[in-house]
Amino acid sequence: MKVPRWLLPAVLGPALIGRAADATAPALAAISGESLKARVAILSSDEFEGRAPGTPGEDRTVAYLTAEFQKLGLAPGNTDGTYIQAVPMVGIISKPSVSVAVGGTRMELTPINDCIANSRHVVPQVAVKDSDIVFVGYGVVAPEFGWDDYKGVDVRGKTVIMLINDPPVPDPKDPAKLDPAVFKGKAMTYYGRWTYKFEMATEKGAAACLIVHETGPAGYPWAVVAGSWSRENFDLDSPDGNAGRVPVESWVTLDAAKRLFAAAGQDFDTLKRAAAGRDFRPVPLPAKLSCTVENTIRHIKSRNVLARIEGSDPKLKAEWVVYSAHWDHFGRDPKRTGDQIFNGAHDNASGTAVLLELAQAFKALPVAPKRSVLFLAVTGEEQGLLGSRYYATNPVYPLTRTLANINMDGAQFLGPSRDLEVIGFGNTTIDDLAGKYLAEAGRVLVPDSDPGKGAFFRSDQFEFAKVGVPAFYTHYGTDIIGQPPGYGAQKRDEYIANDYHKVTDEIRPWWDFVGAAQDTQILFKVGYNIADGDRWPEWKPGTEFKARRDAMLKPAGK
Repeated sequence: MKVPRWLLPAVLGPALIGRAADATAPALAAISGESLKARVAILSSDEFEGRAPGTPGEDRTVAYLTAEFQKLGLAPGNTDGTYIQAVPMVGIISKPSVSVAVGGTRMELTPINDCIANSRHVVPQVAVKDSDIVFVGYGVVAPEFGWDDYKGVDVRGKTVIMLINDPPVPDPKDPAKLDPAVFKGKAMTYYGRWTYKFEMATEKGAAACLIVHETGPAGYPWAVVAGSWSRENFDLDSPDGNAGRVPVESWVTLDAAKRLFAAAGQDFDTLKRAAAGRDFRPVPLPAKLSCTVENTIRHIKSRNVLARIEGSDPKLKAEWVVYSAHWDHFGRDPKRTGDQIFNGAHDNASGTAVLLELAQAFKALPVAPKRSVLFLAVTGEEQGLLGSRYYATNPVYPLTRTLANINMDGAQFLGPSRDLEVIGFGNTTIDDLAGKYLAEAGRVLVPDSDPGKGAFFRSDQFEFAKVGVPAFYTHYGTDIIGQPPGYGAQKRDEYIANDYHKVTDEIRPWWDFVGAAQDTQILFKVGYNIADGDRWPEWKPGTEFKARRDAMLKPAGK
């Protein structure tokens, strides 16, 4: 049987690659599935206690990453001569009491079972009493689509309740499909993310914001919300203690929302359908919300870990390519019986392993690329992309000289695949580079298989995109070599349903990292091309981040 050319590195091993004429051959040879799996096993071991910020698990993780970068021979990434960027954060454990006065009775919303209610205000107690409730559809204000769910209604001091994801606007040419010209059709835009909805509620002066959870539109089951939000949550430690944010940020289950709407004399499904139209107007409910949130607060200094390889060109070495991955997960939960540790093997010990593998590969080059390369392991991704947000707003190296961010969140564990997914496909010219290298390997670059989940807004490259830096984020493919059709998609769905953000996200003996090594080689080639090439990556026309980049580079004459 003839082995496909793109499988040769995995089948014949590093020695064959090392004999190739390509100057990058030693770097490609330094990448292996065995090494990746070993790194994942270490980072996701119980010794690291789930890698939560502000815990002994963070200390061990930071020490491990620092030692690995030193062992590989990379220079400290911070200009102060260290491998650390301190990230000031505040940890908050919220204990809520929530009730709704409706229909002459008081409906209690039980924490965990019916709702999650937190406050990011850095104060011991936040109270909202008898706040009028207004249904605001999807809670979206999008002038470019002629969309305004608030319609000028004053919701200051009130409670807004809204739906997750974007408004599903039917395609006028085919009502069975979504209109691609409005909110990108079936792909989630930032308007659909919970972060946006809380931000808009803040802008409108609401006292509380309740998002109705539905598994399909949210992209994850209620257990993920309950598990993530009911524990200690972190935010960046701001000077005003988050006083400007909406006081109460809450999710409610679909069942609880339907009961609330019914008690208020409204049919949830009817209002949901109405919310999919531009002419929707806010609907006041004859109900009042009361909520008290008791906060336990602590201030910490979490850490981004960063290392660099200096470029070989005396002038271009002041320009940067940034690889990133988040090292954090959810730590341990002492209230649980049995297994208490959220090991986060796939999410994101595997992405962090890829970051280290890439650092090893770049260090193996006989000559460094012309530009410098930064390897950035960030904290607080699971808490709202905090570490990457901090770096993007407090960059160690100028964003005007940062050509691209390549982010890793998860890695292929099912074996070699024919495909590699790009989250945010079509956003940047980096896609074209990746597609070229995949085609040379007999593989194919494909768009996000489930764009409705809004994955582009859920990992660290988004914070770079928000400030204008072209960002590239891949997800492992599902067309697995040697497996029947549908196998990869089935395994991915099983992971989301059974292991995502759960204590069961642990490394399995059967996990196969050969495909992860091949994907890592592609990411290396993409980053090397940018760092050593003549052209800067660009946002493609029509992408919402292009204007920010254009404005950023104009003073620099780019």
